[in-house]
Amino acid sequence: MTSRGVVYLVGAGPGDPELMTVKALRLIQSVDVVVYDRLVSPEILALVPQGVARIAVGKAPGHHCVPQDEINELLVSLASRSRSVARLKGGDPFIFGRGSEEALELRRHGIRFEVVPGITAAVAASAYAGIPLTHRALSRGVRLVTGHLREGEELELDWERLADPQATLVVYMGLINLPVIVQRLVSAGLAPATPAAAVQEGSTVRQRSVYATLETLPAAVAAAGLQAPVAIIVGETVALADELYWFEPDQSAEVDDVASHARA
Repeated sequence: MTSRGVVYLVGAGPGDPELMTVKALRLIQSVDVVVYDRLVSPEILALVPQGVARIAVGKAPGHHCVPQDEINELLVSLASRSRSVARLKGGDPFIFGRGSEEALELRRHGIRFEVVPGITAAVAASAYAGIPLTHRALSRGVRLVTGHLREGEELELDWERLADPQATLVVYMGLINLPVIVQRLVSAGLAPATPAAAVQEGSTVRQRSVYATLETLPAAVAAAGLQAPVAIIVGETVALADELYWFEPDQSAEVDDVASHARA
């Protein structure tokens, strides 16, 4: 029996409210409940009207606020009570957002769902750092991987394929394992001098960008004190940031942290 409730798996984008889709904005302002992750920015949460219930289920590396199974159960429970639910996720729900797992659980329980795509971190962080993901004669493709695994697991990726000098590599959630990622890429044949960057909270007023080479990136990131969420970008197109960096954070924005742009 199909529930009368509905769950919208909504991508909130990278953090700047103006980069949300019109549909995402409409939904978070019209549903009964918003279930949101840690990466949903305060500026976006401020757009949720009073009277709309908010439930935080955010997960930080090593500190899972609510286990995924419980999040799945929560969505089923809310929708089974005829609630309209916006499951609000940073970036895009189907790119390292576990949205497909939640959708499968909803399907198993006969609950209607819709997927609302969002701008993913790879696209936003690179653009706001002046880095094109593709560029003629420099990058013929893009590869997106996650650099974070459960505690105790090995970071096992196809390093030979990822060490492609003619592609741009973007690593999500790779800050903790950055030295390992660099070592594996270099061992797989990627030149240590390959341009590389790390972008913290891309597109927001808290954005900080560090530019270096692949070999020197871990030390540069540590010296700059970048904190998650950080996107790691590796490839020849990173060098174009010298000419293409354009983003000047709004220094008048009412936030505690003022973004900075550091070069290493």
